[in-house]
Amino acid sequence: MLAAAAAFTAPTAAHAANQLGNPGFETGTLSGWSCAGGLGSVVSTPVHGGGKALAGAASASDNAKCTQTVAVQPNTTYSLSGWVRGSYVYLGVTGAGSAWTSAADYTRLSVSFTTGATQTSAEVYVNGWYGQGTYYADDLSLDGPGGGTPGDTQAPTSPGNLRSTGKSATGVTLAWDAATDNVGVTGYDVYQGATKVATTTGTGATVDGLTAATAYSFTVKARDAAGNTSGSSAALVVTTDPGGGTPTGFKQAAPYLYNGWGNPPAPTTVMNATGVKWFTLAFVLAQNGCNPTWDSQRPLLNGVDQATIKAVRAAGGDVVPSIGGWSGNKLGPNCATTADLAGAYQKVIDAYGLKAIDIDIENTDEFENTVVQDRILGALKIVKQNNPGLRTILTFGTGTTGPTSYGNRLIEQAKALGADIDVFTIMPFDFGNASTDMYAATVSAAEGLKAKLRSTFGWDDATAYAHVGISGMNGLSDNNEVTTVQNWTAIRDWANSHHIARLAFWSVNRDRGCAGGGLQETCSGIAQNDWQFTSITAGFTG
Repeated sequence: MLAAAAAFTAPTAAHAANQLGNPGFETGTLSGWSCAGGLGSVVSTPVHGGGKALAGAASASDNAKCTQTVAVQPNTTYSLSGWVRGSYVYLGVTGAGSAWTSAADYTRLSVSFTTGATQTSAEVYVNGWYGQGTYYADDLSLDGPGGGTPGDTQAPTSPGNLRSTGKSATGVTLAWDAATDNVGVTGYDVYQGATKVATTTGTGATVDGLTAATAYSFTVKARDAAGNTSGSSAALVVTTDPGGGTPTGFKQAAPYLYNGWGNPPAPTTVMNATGVKWFTLAFVLAQNGCNPTWDSQRPLLNGVDQATIKAVRAAGGDVVPSIGGWSGNKLGPNCATTADLAGAYQKVIDAYGLKAIDIDIENTDEFENTVVQDRILGALKIVKQNNPGLRTILTFGTGTTGPTSYGNRLIEQAKALGADIDVFTIMPFDFGNASTDMYAATVSAAEGLKAKLRSTFGWDDATAYAHVGISGMNGLSDNNEVTTVQNWTAIRDWANSHHIARLAFWSVNRDRGCAGGGLQETCSGIAQNDWQFTSITAGFTG
């Protein structure tokens, strides 16, 4: 009697964990399922849950049976359930029973079964009936432990490095690094917010049916053979592309033009010679407190700067005023409150009916002053809210590997304050070493900025790049670094291939050759053709 008792084992009770792959067909494919005669397909309507369901086109000679084989544990009780609609729809387990219904609306079917003493797999099926037309099935579930080690309670590690590898106006393709587990990972579930939208056995999935120009947050969880589920991956925010094939985000090729020195050229001469359409017009500063003027001396209206803007627009282009810069009296510290600063920015916007403004935040009075940093961000938030469609740009210095501590703080505060900045533009020059490889340093700094934007805002790579700007210095820099024509061409090509938002340089006034001439206001200090850097910049399309 003791021997007989020892040989008998009661069926193990199942604990809830769905063992089916692609149970709601949210992958948009029949992945994990095999449908007889090619009669199964995935449809977007009618569905029970999520955005997809199975459709089985039963014919007079075929019941459109779809099956999936799963690993199970011996001598264990499982529960199969699912939602179906149509005439004579069956849900079952081969050799272990089935249930059926005829219903015009989705109806739940369920079957309970116990595996045999040596059984390690089970075939789940759903089918219609001969001559009864198309049936539908959705949200199928086989609850119970997987075919791994009985009693295993160790969950997989969380999937790592969730990223977007492609996107369109209506879909996002995701990838992630594989999770690990003591008995093996059997699948992954992809969540959009709190909703599971895809299930896969691989380390990638595509989520379709999304809305254009909309931000979505995704996470992924891993499952093992025993039904244990990992914690969520880090969340990834992806913004779908606009419709109509429009490139994502704001794109601007806008070299600096300065009416304050350097024998400023006629803008139309440069436009006609190069094809450039935008200029960054420098510099709006403070006069008599919080009053915006050009170089703290020329009024906003009825002067050379307004004449420049009119000429550029008459030639089919436009300008973005640069507010701030390295020297002079800045609006940021001279306007006492955020509201006052926003009012000063608004005067500039109203004077010219602007589409964009650039805040060139530098030096100890603005960039390295945390109170003024926050004041500028708050003011930009206000004018962005009060001027629908206005694009806001922040321009600031950088190290060779990305933003400095003050740059990192500026980005973090932009997120914390909800400033909604369109473009973060770095100035990758004046690193302090005349032998610096300016192409390599520029790309390294831009990649560092992209990484900081991604980690701060939770963006995917493509979205982060679409908020990056580069503003270089043609020819000789203040530190005798040399950005050659070849360097700038390579930087432009890198910017296009990574689809960043903005490309500029200091300045058009200096975009004339004077090899060996040193640092000049009217030329670059190197051998070049007139307006050659501007021509290269005009080829930036993002």
